[in-house]
Amino acid sequence: MFEEIVQTGGQIEPSDWMPDKYRASLSRQIAQHAHSEIIGMQPEGAWITRAPSLRRKAILLAKVQDEAGHGLYLYGAAETLGTDRAEMLEGLHSGRHKYAMSFDYGMPTWGDVAAMGWLGDGAAIVNQVPLARCSYGPYARAMVRVCKEESFHQRQGFEAMQALVAGTPQQRQMAQDALDRWWWPALMLFGPPDDASPRTADSMRWGIKRYTNDELRQRFVDMAAAQADVLGLTIPDPALRLREDGHCDFTLMDLEEFTANLRGEGPYATQRRDHRRAAHQDGAWVREAMQAYDDRVVAAREAS
Repeated sequence: MFEEIVQTGGQIEPSDWMPDKYRASLSRQIAQHAHSEIIGMQPEGAWITRAPSLRRKAILLAKVQDEAGHGLYLYGAAETLGTDRAEMLEGLHSGRHKYAMSFDYGMPTWGDVAAMGWLGDGAAIVNQVPLARCSYGPYARAMVRVCKEESFHQRQGFEAMQALVAGTPQQRQMAQDALDRWWWPALMLFGPPDDASPRTADSMRWGIKRYTNDELRQRFVDMAAAQADVLGLTIPDPALRLREDGHCDFTLMDLEEFTANLRGEGPYATQRRDHRRAAHQDGAWVREAMQAYDDRVVAAREAS
């Protein structure tokens, strides 16, 4: 019955039987996705107090708030598989669990915030829209709202890049420099090449993923190349060119750098995890107070 459901495009629900390997694969993927949303708040959140206008600050505040919500949706989806949230957070804090490695790079200018919105969230949309048709119901339903909000984030980033390229020569150069820094990390967001991705075959067979890493990366490059032309910016890949079939040739990211980042050796990897651990510890009193209140409510109900 499980095989019939996933092969015909149906959805598995938490109460349905599923193979242990399917459950484990989903738990890993959803937890990694949730961690990425939470860690991704850090580099952009650091720019809230330095945004160049009140309008930009309001937009960035809304975006960072959205990312927190995405993390909560996804942790909730993972819990329906029997995965304990405290265990997931421990995995993130200890370094056992992975997250999107692009967040381990720095954002030295406002142009980086714009480029991350344009390219990083653009890559997220390409990655996540097919997940709204994932074979696991809670994950698919969570992605409907996530993708709508990611679309807003991508538009915000592109509009901010448009403002920079229409500004002074220094602002235009800021936009180009940010594109140069963020192009390769954006390509990394799609994971390893298909021939080096051990989980892709099972994910495709089970309907967790609808497209391979390389297929999604190609879609993103085709989209971003056209948008860079509109902005009048140059993608830092001399091999990039439009083919007659409408797709682009491009250079894959540096696989040694990609592998090093997977090992947790990104430029800001230690800082990101240290910051997350500290925030978790600082918020312990809030969790304890909420638990104490819940315990009192339960005790009062039982007494009555």
